[in-house]
Amino acid sequence: MVTLFGGAILYLALFGAAAGVASLVKPLRFLGVRTRKRGLIVFGLGLLAFTVGVYLPVTETRVETPRTRLDEFAPVYQFSEFHSILVSAPKDRVDAALRAVRPEETRFFKTLTWIRTLGKSMAPEGWPILASFTAGAFVVLAEEPGREIVIGRAGNAMGGKLWAAEEFRAFHPAPLVKIVMNFRIQEVDATHCLLTTETRVYTAGTHVLRGFATYWRMIYPGSSLIRSMWLRAIKLRAEAPADAAPA
Repeated sequence: MVTLFGGAILYLALFGAAAGVASLVKPLRFLGVRTRKRGLIVFGLGLLAFTVGVYLPVTETRVETPRTRLDEFAPVYQFSEFHSILVSAPKDRVDAALRAVRPEETRFFKTLTWIRTLGKSMAPEGWPILASFTAGAFVVLAEEPGREIVIGRAGNAMGGKLWAAEEFRAFHPAPLVKIVMNFRIQEVDATHCLLTTETRVYTAGTHVLRGFATYWRMIYPGSSLIRSMWLRAIKLRAEAPADAAPA
């Protein structure tokens, strides 16, 4: 809830600041800004609101008793999102679909990732989404076919080399950003599974924390939509007849 509230403040603040700047050139009367002086006030209020959005409190969550492989690699985090979907297929088909589903099967995936990466392509055309993630940006931290796969990346705020599994578990000083994501398959019965995905982020260092908080609050709506559509694409592929082409 804080993430959505913070994101709304940041977007409204940017809109207000932009309206204020525009009104310094020509007052936007349709917005009630009738003078340049009011435009300057609106600009100032926009900057103030943006600062409020940046400095909203961030809470830390700790996992006391690890229950999943994700818990092993991300027992402490400040940012997270969770999505789930029920799939009418056995776990082996769900696992195969998870590894095979491609961007073109996932609604809005290409558009939203293009916006998020400022036009940079994540992987060659036709690659499965999971393979594109682990081709360079993320590493596989844990893998139990039919149950759970965990991928992640970590380093200082400027990037750096990708860490292997043991390095993820070790202590690292600030500045630090650690991102861990999983897909987990839980059998409901022989023909149904609950497929979930969770992303957790841990940051260390005051400037890194505030910077990532701002970034996370602004990209969260698109990130959430990508993951929801990703799960839906996996569900459609897993439930499709074996000889059917993916929709």
